[in-house]
Amino acid sequence: MGPGPPAAGAGAPPRPLSLVARLSYAVGHFLNDLCASMWFTYLLLYLHSVRAYSSRGAGLLLLLGQVADGLCTPLVGFEADRAAGRCARFGPRKAWHLVGTICVLLSFPFIFSPCLGCNATTPEWVALLYYGPFIVIFQFGWAATQIAHLSLIPELVTNDHEKVELTALRYAFTVVASITVYGAAWLLLHLQGSPHMGPTQDVYDQLGVQDVPVFRSLSLLVVGVGAVFSLLFHLGTREGRRRQVEEPDEHSPLLAPATARPLLLWKHWLREPAFYQVGSLYMSTRLIVNLSQTYMAMYLTYSLNLPKKFIATIPLVMYLSGFLSSFLLKPVNKCIGRNHSGAFVYGAMSFLDKVANGLAVMAIQSLHPCSSELCCKACVAFYHWVMVAVTGGVGVAATLALCSLLVWPVRLRSCYPDRPPSKLQEPQSAVTP
Repeated sequence: MGPGPPAAGAGAPPRPLSLVARLSYAVGHFLNDLCASMWFTYLLLYLHSVRAYSSRGAGLLLLLGQVADGLCTPLVGFEADRAAGRCARFGPRKAWHLVGTICVLLSFPFIFSPCLGCNATTPEWVALLYYGPFIVIFQFGWAATQIAHLSLIPELVTNDHEKVELTALRYAFTVVASITVYGAAWLLLHLQGSPHMGPTQDVYDQLGVQDVPVFRSLSLLVVGVGAVFSLLFHLGTREGRRRQVEEPDEHSPLLAPATARPLLLWKHWLREPAFYQVGSLYMSTRLIVNLSQTYMAMYLTYSLNLPKKFIATIPLVMYLSGFLSSFLLKPVNKCIGRNHSGAFVYGAMSFLDKVANGLAVMAIQSLHPCSSELCCKACVAFYHWVMVAVTGGVGVAATLALCSLLVWPVRLRSCYPDRPPSKLQEPQSAVTP
């Protein structure tokens, strides 16, 4: 007799995630998105304009956070992979997500609150030492949450269509998070200034120490809302289990299919010109976005001398405009492609992006012309040239990097001598943190 038919359900594809499960996963990064919007838009403004710390001191704290984030991201990713299989009850990815969420919840409000035990006579370096550990803990938690959330996608779904859908839902809540932060900031500033009409109205239209409760309330609102969505993520998301290696039976093939060898190892990437071409382009474009977001509030406050409510409305308009223009990228991607490859490449680009942003902000803050006051006459033009010359210069660098890709197209040499050079293949799911 010949072999019988395979067992029912053998080899059947897994069921697609339900709508509730997809939405539960998508809100798992909402806390990180809320904190990131507030970090880049308001940290320098809060430290320099509200807490009256020096420009270099404020820049040093932001640099510390960016370096900590850049170092923690690959380390957390490595440890999360090693932890697979150890957390049998909760799941390694969700365990790291929970650890990161707790770190963010416990540290972020202290960054936007006055230094405990400090007064008007406390040296600035003491306050900087006070904020430093909270910033490092926050960035570690942020990186742990981000890596755990991203690494859950291949655990939850298997086909490309579902991966793209989860990524799209995740990005949709990123948009909602930024709108929430800017909308809440506008509401808090509006409520704080509305009772003060008459002669004191001009004073309350400018940022100062009187706005400490606004930023403290905004940070508490951010972690409160983010905690609710993180709870929904943990309640509604069930981490998948990798299939165990099955024992061979009479229906198993005699020869296992050959596995594809990697195109390039990490050490081979360092010898590829394409690695530095793409790295320069990615780092330049990220610098334009982050520097514009970081210094827009300073530009509105000191160069244009606008009322403080505009530090919420203008970033909101900019973000919505950028979000709407992103829909134009879909037909562009179909025309020119969306090549990239390799986990090492993504990790290296992310590290360069975060460290370069921190170093750029520190360099700009060190050139601040006002040493003894928050803003002298020279700083009016200073922030104007930061927005024009610095971001414009980085834009020129990005253009040159793009031209190099057009003149010398991206082609990779194989790490195996018997393979010809090949073009970069498009990844199965393009996810950028």
